[in-house]
Amino acid sequence: MSGELSSKDLVDMPTALELPSEQTPVKAVPPTVSGAGRRRGDRAGGVLNVFSHGILAVWGLLVTLPLLWAAMSSLKTDREIFTSPWSLPSSLRFENWSEAWNTANMGRYFLNSAVVVAGSLFGTMLLGAMAAYVLARFEFRGNRFIYYLFVGGMSFPIVLALVPLYFVLQNMEMLNTKHGLILVYIAYSLPFTVFFLTSFFKTLPTSVAEAAMIDGASHTRTFFQVMLPMAKPGLISIGIFNFLGQWNQYMLPYVLNQGEEKDKLLPQGLVELAVSQGYKGNWAVLFSGLLIAMIPVLAVYIIFQRQVQAGLTAGSLK
Repeated sequence: MSGELSSKDLVDMPTALELPSEQTPVKAVPPTVSGAGRRRGDRAGGVLNVFSHGILAVWGLLVTLPLLWAAMSSLKTDREIFTSPWSLPSSLRFENWSEAWNTANMGRYFLNSAVVVAGSLFGTMLLGAMAAYVLARFEFRGNRFIYYLFVGGMSFPIVLALVPLYFVLQNMEMLNTKHGLILVYIAYSLPFTVFFLTSFFKTLPTSVAEAAMIDGASHTRTFFQVMLPMAKPGLISIGIFNFLGQWNQYMLPYVLNQGEEKDKLLPQGLVELAVSQGYKGNWAVLFSGLLIAMIPVLAVYIIFQRQVQAGLTAGSLK
């Protein structure tokens, strides 16, 4: 055999030579999960879902059933409430609602509560947002001290402030007045509002505010036209919390609003209705008054529930 290579051998040479093993690209192989491990994970997740959904279902029943029972009882007669408390009403007695609204003065109490809560909610949101924005976006001496003063206000029991508040309002001639009660509600709600909104304003991007300032906007215009609309989810969330707390507030108006009967708020009127109707034995009217007091709270939460969830999760996603 001669040592010379033929033309066929030269053509086949590149295919005969193999690349070194270290130059061959190696594909990453994902770790495999055995079938038994996957089944154990699925089984654990299924048990957890069943447990969590079961807890939620029980919680939903505990909340919904008393509400439905109260609504059903408000449309019955007193005899039906005591003889067949779990059955449907034989006829819908809507006159119980009209009697609670007119005869028991729930309409007047409702209007008084609406005026006080609207004024206090507006003041709380305006002052709370302005204070939180300054504490969150500006560095100055005493910033942290002021912030912790607001935070410390959340731990102060309202019961301890009732006697000083009573004499302060008496000296300022604002006792038994709506504007005095509005100021107290604002002071009562500001600590949590500032605490919540300070954390929310810190999550907003600083580049937007800087762009507005470069375009010539003042601090006031930047706050009201740029930053405040961006904080809408947080404002709605804390606004609903404040509305619920102020609408259901009983201790403050009970001590600071002891004037004439026509100036009392809805929680005060509801307690008086419970006492008076309890003596008279007119329980259907009492349940009607209870439902009238609950309707605004339920309506606000049902309308704004998506905004509440968005506001609570917005800070964690940024």
